[in-house]
Amino acid sequence: MDEIKKIFITGGAGYVGAMLAPFLKSKGYELTIYDLMIYGENVISDDPKIKKITGDIRDIENVKKSMAGHDAVIHLACISNDPSFELNPNLGKSINLDAFEPMVKAAKELNIKRFIYASSSSVYGIKDEKNVHEEMSLEPLTDYSKFKAECEKILSKYNSDDFTTTTIRPATVCGYSTRQRLDVVVNILTNLAYHKRKITVFGGEQLRPNLHIKDMIQSYYLVLQANKDLVSNQVFNVGFENQKVIELANITKKIIGEDVTLESTPTNDNRSYHISSKKIIQILNFKTQFTVEDAVLDLKKAFDKKLLVNSLENEMYFNIKRMQSYQLK
Repeated sequence: MDEIKKIFITGGAGYVGAMLAPFLKSKGYELTIYDLMIYGENVISDDPKIKKITGDIRDIENVKKSMAGHDAVIHLACISNDPSFELNPNLGKSINLDAFEPMVKAAKELNIKRFIYASSSSVYGIKDEKNVHEEMSLEPLTDYSKFKAECEKILSKYNSDDFTTTTIRPATVCGYSTRQRLDVVVNILTNLAYHKRKITVFGGEQLRPNLHIKDMIQSYYLVLQANKDLVSNQVFNVGFENQKVIELANITKKIIGEDVTLESTPTNDNRSYHISSKKIIQILNFKTQFTVEDAVLDLKKAFDKKLLVNSLENEMYFNIKRMQSYQLK
């Protein structure tokens, strides 16, 4: 069993990272967060066990220097989701693909024991099968998902007895974070229901796999803790359940208030995603503990407590708006 004490998290001040870091610290790990910090460093509270470095993963020399001395890497940093990626495809490629192999190579050379990569369930493309599992072919439809699939292949190539690599393919994450995103489906619906008292659903019959942010975090922890034989060169889907968009809207309405009106509009986007998480359940005993209802409730509480300011307009909650104003190159 590898002894993992110090963890290096790229993108650790992002939506998931901002909640993952304090959770892992509570489990006794020492952490280094390496992030551009374009949403601010304050998304993670100051703590002597959490070192924060403002850095770009494309600066490989800085990455090497910062990564040295760690036992594991959790690589979350990327230009997230298709619309943000399409805003500047060259930028997306430079961060999501070009920076990846140099980092993996550096991690191996620095004798880091484990490398966990956050891929995406979008790598499967659109499938008719009811339960899309890890052995199925990858048919990514966008550059964002193509590069995710490409990075998975690169990572697998570096796996060895002394360098354990694991890929996680998450569903769409939802719920409250100190670095909030309000541009993913459940969070969008909740924000609109709470502030506009109206939700517009485009289509509604499309299936979407969602996952509460606390369960997402738990999956990374399980992979870190697992005997390396169970996770070496493995890929795991991580999702909760596949629900229709109209069901998500109805859940939101039920929790936010019966006065919320629901409007349905036809759409050309009838993409459905339905992933199976059976493998991680069987191999790592992963159990989801939270539901979409919990995510909506957590966001409602955050709105009630005024933790999310001007949430319909504030660019800090919307990746595209923030990237446009920050003018990341």
